[in-house]
This record gives sequence, C-alpha cells and structure tokens, in this order.
Amino acid sequence: MAAKPGEKKDQILQVLAGMLEEPRAGKITTAALAANLHVSEAALYRHFASKAQMYDGLIEFIEKTLFSLINKLTTEESSGVKQVEGILALLLGFAKKNPGMTRVLIGDALINENDRLQARINQLHDRLEATLKQALRFAAGEREIASDSDISAQANMLMCYITGRWHQFAKSGFKRDPMEYWEAQRRAILSSKAFKHAVPADD
Repeated sequence: MAAKPGEKKDQILQVLAGMLEEPRAGKITTAALAANLHVSEAALYRHFASKAQMYDGLIEFIEKTLFSLINKLTTEESSGVKQVEGILALLLGFAKKNPGMTRVLIGDALINENDRLQARINQLHDRLEATLKQALRFAAGEREIASDSDISAQANMLMCYITGRWHQFAKSGFKRDPMEYWEAQRRAILSSKAFKHAVPADD
C-alpha cells in the first residue's frame, strides 16, 4: 500500500533529521537524502519544492513541539520560578532527545542554505527568550524573585545558557549530554541575586 502524501513528507523529514544526527554530517545534498530514502531526487521534489522547504518542515516541527510543551507547562505550573526552571529543563531535554534537531536549532545545519532559514531560527530563539521573560515577569509579580530584577537581562542570560549547552552538545559530536550538570546548574541559577526571593530549588 502506497504511503499517503502527508506520510511520505513525514518520512522524508524523519530521514533528513536522522542524517543530521551523524556527528560528521556536513552539507546534506538532495542526492544523498534521496539515496537514503531509496527514491529519485525527482521523487523528493514531488513532495517539497526545495530543500529549504524541507528544513522549514523541521523548524515547524521544532516550533510546534516546543511551544506545545511550554504552553502546557506554564498553564499547569502556578510558580513563575518553577516555570522558568521547567522551560530550561524542557529545552535541554528536547535537544538530548533530538540531536539532529539541535543542529537546526543552533543553525549549524543551515550553513550554506537559504538565509531565510537562519532568520526563522533567530525568530524562534527570540520567541523562547520572550517566553522566559514572561515567566520571570510572572515570578516578579508574585514576589518570587527580586522586584528590582532586570527581567530582560535575566531572560537573555538564560537563553544564552541554553544555546551554549546546545552548541556544546552538537560540537562534541553529541557526546556532551546537554543535561550534564543540570542539577548543580539549576541551583546556581536559582541562588543568583535575581532569584534571592525565590522558593528553594528542591521545593
């Protein structure tokens, strides 16, 4: 039974993501992707107009997955500080489970591809930083963190921490676990001056 168009698209994206998990993977060509799928390049273009559109599909998957999980977390968690902690753990955990997607998140897989793709990833990072900022504002409003905290600076610092762990994971050939030292590092984050009024990290 032949795969439906939507199913074939998903299969192509899954194989592309799998190829990105190869530690030494360089620029992935449509010829190599077609070979992995045992189809012709022409067959790929029946489902995607271009390789850029394939990467758009991966980015869309990342966006939908991350923001669905974040929205669920922020809806169910009544503590702003716990929201921040949960979002950070979620972003690190997503990378650990999806090595190939991590290369997309840091832009490594997008080198020499359409510039629009990198711009879209930059926008995703901005949205994630804005989400952290929102959780921090909520925490400040609930007096969980210092009222004089520079929310924008804190959100940016946290996003830099996340992207740094993503880079280390990808550049190590996926050997450095992005969750490595998380327990100690979350305590360091929550014990910083900005979080001096935060609930204890183990509560």
